[in-house]
Amino acid sequence: MSPEPLTDDSPLPPLPRKLRSRRALPPAPGESGVSPGPTLTAALIGFFLVTLDASVVNVALPAMGRELHGGLAGLQWVVDGYTLAFAALMLSTGALADRVGASRAFAAGTAVFTAASVACGLAPDLVALVAARVVQGTAAAVVLPSSLALVRQAFPDARKRARAISVWAAGGSTAVALGPVLGGALTTAWSWRAIFFVNLPVGVAALLLASRVARSPRRPAPLDLPGQAAAVVALAATTYAVIEGGRVGATAAAVAAVALAVFLAVESRHPHPVVPLGLFRNATVSVSLATGAALSFAFYGVIFVLSLFFQEVRGQSAMTAGLMFLPMTVLISTVNVVSGKATNRYGPRVPMIVGQVVAAAGLLVLLPVGTGTPPPVLALAMAPLGLGAALAVPALTAAAMGAVPAERAGMAAGVLNAGRQVAGGLAVAVFGSLVGDRTRFLSGMREGLVVSAVLLAATAAATAAGLRVRQTAQPGPEGRKLGGGGE
Repeated sequence: MSPEPLTDDSPLPPLPRKLRSRRALPPAPGESGVSPGPTLTAALIGFFLVTLDASVVNVALPAMGRELHGGLAGLQWVVDGYTLAFAALMLSTGALADRVGASRAFAAGTAVFTAASVACGLAPDLVALVAARVVQGTAAAVVLPSSLALVRQAFPDARKRARAISVWAAGGSTAVALGPVLGGALTTAWSWRAIFFVNLPVGVAALLLASRVARSPRRPAPLDLPGQAAAVVALAATTYAVIEGGRVGATAAAVAAVALAVFLAVESRHPHPVVPLGLFRNATVSVSLATGAALSFAFYGVIFVLSLFFQEVRGQSAMTAGLMFLPMTVLISTVNVVSGKATNRYGPRVPMIVGQVVAAAGLLVLLPVGTGTPPPVLALAMAPLGLGAALAVPALTAAAMGAVPAERAGMAAGVLNAGRQVAGGLAVAVFGSLVGDRTRFLSGMREGLVVSAVLLAATAAATAAGLRVRQTAQPGPEGRKLGGGGE
């Protein structure tokens, strides 16, 4: 009688190392069977790709508006159509990465994202562009948590994982900062459509690397469909309410409130919740989520409003506007690596607090900016915000991922990045509403800067209070239950 065929989930007894074949049998527990290098590279490229499209469009918005005949509200949807889908689906796709396997989710999401990018570049009108951006955001919601889960699974050692996460975070942070520079260069040299076509070769490269990634384990569990649906509605309606405002916004806000209540009720009773509510009882996780959201609100809001300020108010070209972000770009790429080393040495608390304080100070430095401010002064004034964000983001990511068991890495990554994307989407909506009246653009921009600085001051205080004990990179918390106090 022939043996039954093996599946990805078939249990195998461990074999001696000499008898183990990487080509025929899976590795023993605790071994990946594949060098983590290709996994980290694929995850970094995927993260870079989806994060780039959250910022690359900002400088190109005026050109899009002229060619596709769209006003400020339509241009906000070009940004938030992506961010909305990205944020609203992040919780569900984080759980999906755990259930189907991070490697499978990553490959599928990257393929759809690449195809949607081509559709964006070919869009004949604003409606088609926004629709393609929604598909892009949906795919990005799959790629991001699965990429971080791949890193978490490929580096079981806490110290190596902290360094790997700092490299992964550097890819995303560099993409955020490089977006305006690349967007300005491509829009000036060719067209705004080039900012989407450039994703094609990068996406293909990520897929080729993904084919070398070891198959991720699957965690079979019933899907929490009611909870996932309620989360999608709550996040989508919240963002829609802020963008639209008025009577429509009030209706959307009411829908969001009801959906949130349903979500909390479902999650408290479901045996396999998409987001275990006990997760938020962990001070490390809660503080990391709040800090990430505040930093994203400040960063994405400032990039959006300054991209418009440089071109619409000061009359600068897309290329010049993009180059204004260059000093911040260089700082982010460098400081991300420093943050990883600081996190290993001091734990995440110190770089998180310092980063938030520096970013808040950077927002206040931008308050005196006006139409007559010299370009070099403007470019340098943005540097502290990038410096603070680059210092804090890798640390808060390492803190959050180190506070959950490895098998829930996709879920934790989804929660963390959903909060950051929601905050980024809300920032575009809030800053956009504040500067909608061109006669008070500067005063509206300054109001947004003050609000962002206050948020960062509050989360810095929460970090100081919530992460009271010095944290160092220790072996992962696989034996720890979700919930509980801070580290």
